[in-house]
Amino acid sequence: MADYMVFDLVEEITRLDGSTYEELGNIIINGRAEYAAENHFIQQVRILKLNIPHSNHVEKVERYINEHYSDPGFSMTSWEEWRKTPEIQKEMQAILNDNRLG
Repeated sequence: MADYMVFDLVEEITRLDGSTYEELGNIIINGRAEYAAENHFIQQVRILKLNIPHSNHVEKVERYINEHYSDPGFSMTSWEEWRKTPEIQKEMQAILNDNRLG
């Protein structure tokens, strides 16, 4: 699949209301998040960790995101937060713990 997103970093997204959440991404997705911040769709984004290991936890979250969301490109008119099931949220927490971020 040509547009399959592969993740190798963890970033922190600050929503417009000031609350934050952690998300997997890559340099391209981080660039889109920077674009979203510049256009006031989110407050800010910051990279918490680069080059995370591609563990089983990352693979599960990556597969879930790719099955449920598409690459938005730079034509976005709002920021789409990737909602996760409780199971995928546990995988995300394991990634944060594995990378000493949670």
